[in-house]
Amino acid sequence: MASAQSARIRNQPAAIERRAADNLRFIRDTMERAASFTAVPGWGAVVMGTTAIGAGALAFRKPPREQFFIWVAEALIALLIGCVAVRLKSKRMSLSILQSRAARRALLSFVPSLLAGALLTVALYRAGNVNILPGLWLLTYGAAVTAGGAFSVRIVPVMGLCFMFIGAAALIAPASWGNILLMLGFGALQIIFGVFIARRHGG
Repeated sequence: MASAQSARIRNQPAAIERRAADNLRFIRDTMERAASFTAVPGWGAVVMGTTAIGAGALAFRKPPREQFFIWVAEALIALLIGCVAVRLKSKRMSLSILQSRAARRALLSFVPSLLAGALLTVALYRAGNVNILPGLWLLTYGAAVTAGGAFSVRIVPVMGLCFMFIGAAALIAPASWGNILLMLGFGALQIIFGVFIARRHGG
């Protein structure tokens, strides 16, 4: 009887330590979710990547100016898909984009590079220099994702850097490779990272 009681007394500190470790882990995970924007839409990125591959297939062997309009249309479609996907995932996770500090920071970091890319696109199109646009689009989108990803899950900035790498390759590659590199970046790369984010971070 005495030995059983003493064994219980010896086991109490270990049980308390386990509960304390579990509590600390829960607090740390909660703080990480609060400090980062976790509503990055993985499956939304997959859909965006699929439409990009479709756009690239449609633009294949078309003149550069026709490819330009196809990819601009794809960018608008992808923007719509991304907005809807973020909204749906945020709602499912009970996260408020407007009230979350991390979401606001991610958005404010993401948008400027996209705006810069849009303005440069208009300037280059008016100058008749559309061959440089694939590299510009991939670079500015990658910069936007990398900057916004600083307030999101860790894999997002990695995705942004991969986009920037493909964009740099597009700038030095022959102009005829532009459509293929856009499909590689906005299509295949987006799908790969989208599946990873969806499986690891709740859709």
